[in-house]
Amino acid sequence: MPSFNLLPQRYVGWLALTAMVAGCAAVGPDFKTPDAPAVARYTREAPPQRVVMGEAVAPEWWTAFGSPRLDDLVKQALHDSFTLAAAEATLRQARQLHAAQAGSTLYPTVNARLGASRNQANAAGRGESGNQQTLYSLYNAGVVINYNLDLFGGNRRALEALAAQADYQAYQLAGARLVLAGNIVTTVFGQAQLGEQIAATEAILQAQQDQLDIARKRFELGATARTDVLALQTQVEQTRASLPPLRNKLEQADHLLAVLTARAPGAADIPRFTLADFTLPERLPVVVPSDLVRERPDIQASTALLHAATAQYGVAVANLYPQIDLSASLGTQALTTGALFGPGSMIWTLAGQLAQPLFNAGLKAGANAAEASLQAAGANYQQTVLEALRNVADTLRQLDNDAQALQAQAAADTSAQASLDLVRQQYRLGAASYLQLLTAQQQAQQTRIGLIAAQAARLADSAALYQAMGGGVLDTPKAAAAATPAVTSATIP
Repeated sequence: MPSFNLLPQRYVGWLALTAMVAGCAAVGPDFKTPDAPAVARYTREAPPQRVVMGEAVAPEWWTAFGSPRLDDLVKQALHDSFTLAAAEATLRQARQLHAAQAGSTLYPTVNARLGASRNQANAAGRGESGNQQTLYSLYNAGVVINYNLDLFGGNRRALEALAAQADYQAYQLAGARLVLAGNIVTTVFGQAQLGEQIAATEAILQAQQDQLDIARKRFELGATARTDVLALQTQVEQTRASLPPLRNKLEQADHLLAVLTARAPGAADIPRFTLADFTLPERLPVVVPSDLVRERPDIQASTALLHAATAQYGVAVANLYPQIDLSASLGTQALTTGALFGPGSMIWTLAGQLAQPLFNAGLKAGANAAEASLQAAGANYQQTVLEALRNVADTLRQLDNDAQALQAQAAADTSAQASLDLVRQQYRLGAASYLQLLTAQQQAQQTRIGLIAAQAARLADSAALYQAMGGGVLDTPKAAAAATPAVTSATIP
């Protein structure tokens, strides 16, 4: 086989030395994860009794509500959602962009070269007399190596920024999953509330219609005034008019659940729920504020953007320093293809180029802009943390107020039912009129509507607390296996 000498050993050593030097320094600030918030509690008041401070949230937190059908809906949505599919594709894109940049940043580029040319030379060009023209062919083959000596770390900072952008997309995906699960859970609770409100309103309408029928008969007998009939008729029609908006909201909830589970509203078989299908978790896990920054995807995404801005500032600073490009080629050159790899055909080159900006006002302005972008990212991160703390604080107070409202509504419902039972007993004994019985039934159903709203609010705000906690660790760049705590449940009163 034909053979030829490689680059001289001293040049190979020089290339290795410069590559080592390239990895020694990177200008600009190194990213440091911001300190956790120095607060020990979310609100001035003590947390509600059901809240357990310092306990992690299970990734599949929606299972705490004890509804297998709800679990199936969430599972289907997480599997089929087009929104999540788009977020996953964006994450893959970000990771591939990082891999592409890493390939050209961390390693030299190596290209094979094969060429042929037809040339003409004259005697004068060779320093000879006469007009003799010489035609010849020239063939060459070889390998060309190029490498940017990243002496000040600009390329590595750019690669670091791309890695942070990939982390950002990963946390965006985790956030999208949390939002999707939360939307399904809260929509299901709303659907259950609307269904029971419609049933209670229809019962009220029936009682009012019966009362109106009695009033009309009494009017025909001259036992009551026409104004009483008109007043009751107005009440009936007002109650009747309240039903279509409720039915419309219920149908919209069905349509929303269909879309959230990646199905067309007209083709989806969406189950209907009642509040009795759910149990209220007796233990609600709440991480401490210092851990919240590691649990919430929005805070982690903001951290990734801060990391990217830090790295981009390093790129802008590195542009102020010299840029060194190295290149080398090794190949053969001959006048015939048969001699292309023969003795004496080897050629090689080794080159280096240094470029130092002498006057470029835009470079300094670019560095200043990158520094301003870094400061903006830092401020945005701090605001994101504050908003997260406020979100948790609001939810905790809502839970406490919900508990008080539900307790009062449950007491009112108990009293209304007791009053209805008493009127029924009096009606059977002839001590109360049928109109009094209808009135007691309406009052009981009105009270029932308030209880339904209080139950649904407590369920929804419990789900909101799981979301405020970040929904557990689920498919994030730093995902860790989270232990699922045992949850004891109590049926909603």
